[in-house]
Formats: sequence, C-alpha cells, structure tokens
Amino acid sequence: RAAAMAGYEGAGGGAGGMDDGSAGGGGGNLPNVLITGTPGTGKTSLAAAVAEETGMRHLCVGEMIKEKGFHAGKDDEFDSFVLDEEGEDRLMDEMEPLLSAGGCVVDFHSCEFFPERWFHLVLVLRTDNTILFDRLTKRGYEAKKITENVECEIMQVVLEEAHRSYSDQIVHEVPSNTIEDMESNVDRVASWLATWKGEHAADGDAAAAAAADA
Repeated sequence: RAAAMAGYEGAGGGAGGMDDGSAGGGGGNLPNVLITGTPGTGKTSLAAAVAEETGMRHLCVGEMIKEKGFHAGKDDEFDSFVLDEEGEDRLMDEMEPLLSAGGCVVDFHSCEFFPERWFHLVLVLRTDNTILFDRLTKRGYEAKKITENVECEIMQVVLEEAHRSYSDQIVHEVPSNTIEDMESNVDRVASWLATWKGEHAADGDAAAAAAADA
C-alpha cells in the first residue's frame, strides 16, 4: 500500500458507512468500484491502494484514453485530452468486457457517461480548497486550470454528477485531504468488499440448497 500512497498529500475523517451496493450493477463474481472527484483529489492514488489491498484490477481511465488514443486531440489551454463522442464509444467498448467480468476499481474525474449497471459502489473524493490548490500548483497546472478545478470542487460539480448518474444508495462522499484519510478509505472499501463477498456467498449457498431440494 505504501507505494500506492506515494505522493498523496494533504484534515478529515474516514468514509461513512457503506451498504452492500445491491442497487448497483456490474455482473461477474465480484463488484466494481468507481472512484471519482475533481482533479487533484487523489483518485488514482486511492484506486491503486485499494487494488493493492483487495486484489481488484485498477483501471485508470485517463491513462486508457491517453495510451489508446480515445480522444480528439489535446486542449492546449487546459492541457487535457478531449474526449469526443467517437472516443467515448471506443472507451466504452474497451471497458465493457472488463467491467462485465467484475472485480475492477475504476478512477476518473467524470462519471456521468458510465453505465449505472457497471458499479456497486461510487466514491466521490472531496478535498479542502486550499489543499487542492496546493496540489494542483505542484503539478504545474496553469492558473486558469487551477481556478477552474477549485471552483468545480467548491460547487460540488462531480458530487452532483454522481448523484444524478447513480442511485444515492451506492454514492458516498469521502474526505481526501491526508494520508490518514486515504488509509481510512482503503480500509472501508476493503471492509465493504469483504461484507459483499460474505453476503453474496450466503445467497449462492441458499440458491444451491434450494436447487438441491427442488
């Protein structure tokens, strides 16, 4: 986990209680988790740590878009790749078999175009504005890009997007300011996953017993 946490900077508590995600989708033997939030909130670091702790497969969507060319070029003003409709379709085609198999932890700064059926748990990371400003400055972001992202965090843009896109039952807002926050969030997801496995194993045993008695 230490390697995944490298560079994670930032005070806040741990994640709130998480249900078993029965309102989500995803298919496969294991659930899928989406970690989203404004750029600089620590999505990729947390997703990598969760994957390391749980054995889930980490899918960094931003890297997939960049490496596989699922974009229409780069926006020089904001130093980011433009995800057009064609690129989005290609991205969805690439991700579909992976998410259908289950057991993935996905991170991206947007979430509204992912199918609701893919995820059992959605974490929206929240970071104090001052801490976020410092993180983005250290990344070398231009002033306009920093201002835009800090304003998005203040206006809760990603949080509202998540609530529009997924059942409130599976969306959880969690602090992401410190290493302690990250450790708590990893532990909460690991605990949630263990509970999910136990409950679904019990469901499978009950189904098997019913079939045997039929």
